[in-house]
Amino acid sequence: MQAQQKAGEVKKRLDAITVTGTAEGGKINVSANGNKVIQSISIDEAFFKDADREQLEELLVIAVNKAMEQADNVSQSEMAAMTKEMLGGLGGMF
Repeated sequence: MQAQQKAGEVKKRLDAITVTGTAEGGKINVSANGNKVIQSISIDEAFFKDADREQLEELLVIAVNKAMEQADNVSQSEMAAMTKEMLGGLGGMF
């Protein structure tokens, strides 16, 4: 039961954490939470007018993947902290 409660607490913390992936020098931004749920996508209007579809799609993939990578890192850190707390500092041994 304690593990489920702790996991629920971690999920709530991850919901509150925002990570951002960018591409093309910040002209495309993808925001997600620590649970890998995309919250928003923004594209610079001037860039959007000049970009072709293929270029835009490729850059969106890059930005989304960067956001997901950051979400993974945050999630792993939170889970490691929870494990360490639950096992009294022995979590790194497993």
